[in-house]
Amino acid sequence: MSSPEIASLSWGHMKVKGCSSSYKDCKVWPGGSRAWDWRETGTDHYPGVQPADLEEVLKKGIDLLVIGRGMSEALQVPSSTLDFVKQKGVEVRVLQTEKAVAEYNKLAGQGAKVGGVFHSTC
Repeated sequence: MSSPEIASLSWGHMKVKGCSSSYKDCKVWPGGSRAWDWRETGTDHYPGVQPADLEEVLKKGIDLLVIGRGMSEALQVPSSTLDFVKQKGVEVRVLQTEKAVAEYNKLAGQGAKVGGVFHSTC
């Protein structure tokens, strides 16, 4: 199963190829995507992305995870969260969201087992 391409990104709006709904923030993995609702885990810009935000995507058999920190990189990614991902044997890349989407799409296009979580504002 391939990772779906992110078809478009603008402030507060993301579209994933093959998905009828659009997202503000989203999670993607080989074969699927869904909204990333920060309220599920109590995430905020600081302290940032929690391991609980990533567990669902990590369970999808990915080799690499791309994290988009927002347009202005306001979303923090603590070292403890990066350590959590690496302990699962998954490579992680943290980038400004536009760069993160470009990197994710490049990897997905190459057939990599890549997942991502993307914040589309701040």
